Amino acid sequence: MFNKLLVANRGEIAARIVRTCKRLVSRRSPSTAKPTKRATYPLLADEAYLVGPAHVTQSYLNIERILQIALDTGCDAVHPGYGLLSENGTFVHAVREAGMTFIGPSADVMRLMGDKAAARAFATQAGVPVVPGSQGEINDEDAAVEFAESFGYPVLVKASAGGGGIGMKIARKEKALRKAMQECQRRGESAFGNAGVYLERYVEDPRHIEIQVFGDAHGNVIHLFERECSVQRRHQKVIEESPAPVMAKFPGLRDRMAQAAVDLSKAAKYENAGTIEFIVSPEGEFFFIEMNTRLQVEHPVTELVTGLDLVELQLRVAKGEALPQQSSLHQAGHAIECRIYAEDPDRMFMPQPGHITDYVEPTGEGVRVDSGVRGDWDVTPYYDPMIAKLAVHADSRDAARARMAKALDEFTIGGLTTNRAMHRRLMDDAQFAAGDFHTGWLEEWVKAT
Repeated sequence: MFNKLLVANRGEIAARIVRTCKRLVSRRSPSTAKPTKRATYPLLADEAYLVGPAHVTQSYLNIERILQIALDTGCDAVHPGYGLLSENGTFVHAVREAGMTFIGPSADVMRLMGDKAAARAFATQAGVPVVPGSQGEINDEDAAVEFAESFGYPVLVKASAGGGGIGMKIARKEKALRKAMQECQRRGESAFGNAGVYLERYVEDPRHIEIQVFGDAHGNVIHLFERECSVQRRHQKVIEESPAPVMAKFPGLRDRMAQAAVDLSKAAKYENAGTIEFIVSPEGEFFFIEMNTRLQVEHPVTELVTGLDLVELQLRVAKGEALPQQSSLHQAGHAIECRIYAEDPDRMFMPQPGHITDYVEPTGEGVRVDSGVRGDWDVTPYYDPMIAKLAVHADSRDAARARMAKALDEFTIGGLTTNRAMHRRLMDDAQFAAGDFHTGWLEEWVKAT
């Protein structure tokens, strides 16, 4: 499909993309940085190139350096993975101006849907329900306080750019709001180069549901059903599953949300992989919160229930092929994914970088591990501390929980603290088994147990 593809990323997502590219692309080349010299993903590829020092601003966010590597090595395509430059319109434009194919949407659509404030306004125009909030960015503290007092607390302060739960704070009083404004502006500037923020009504005890969408160059848009991502800490996902347990409580909700996601994507003339993220209130109302214009971390659960390879679908769409018909797509069984982090749940989920001494992945029917590490390897403080994504698939949710419990028992990660034991306890928890949780539930559960 392509002669040579640069994976402008690192870790497990680089390894995962390379594995699909081995079937479809002549040569595959991930980028790497100095602290990742013992990582597995460069070993999987045909070539690997050093982008720079450990700090992301000097390596994986260095557009000029990454573009130069791609050009010097004769690449005709670039896959951004997730995070880093994956939702950077300037990078997309530079790749395409240089005559290469960017595996993802256009720069214009990425800028529109990647800016959360702009995306909210666009969703409203498209008739998709959004969480009530500010009309555009509010970057002045006094103006934010005035808005919150007229609108009512609690409010959620959110960075306009980026995703992954970065730059989000709940404020229930003026003092907390001023502090949240400062923190979210600082985090937005640091992580995404954009200090803009906006305010939303804070919906108490919501479920987090997302719809995987795909668009092609022929005007077709399909959805690949939903994922539930309500088990979170610090607004960041820890467990994802499909189908979403909450759907059993509200007949017709899946179809309404999927149609809203497709309608919004069509209105944006969206191409390639994207995810429309919603929250669902305890009463079953759903609201658009943002669109991620890239492949999601949790895409394996969708692959497990649909039987599709989403990276392959990305490549085919980028090459101009048409998408399959919606009527040909179905969910089968149940999939659960646990993100295994080097972090300590008992210390407010603080990262625990360190040296991995022993590393043995579980195997067996319905078990999948996406990882970019191995034994005798360091989890550094320079990047996200995720070690692996452990995903399982079975005929039912109860069977998937049992399979996940067994896989977690068999997963050996020695030498540093991880959240593996927490995941193992969750699989036996009665409330989790009943699907009775919300986005703030995990942090409450950890404190109580």
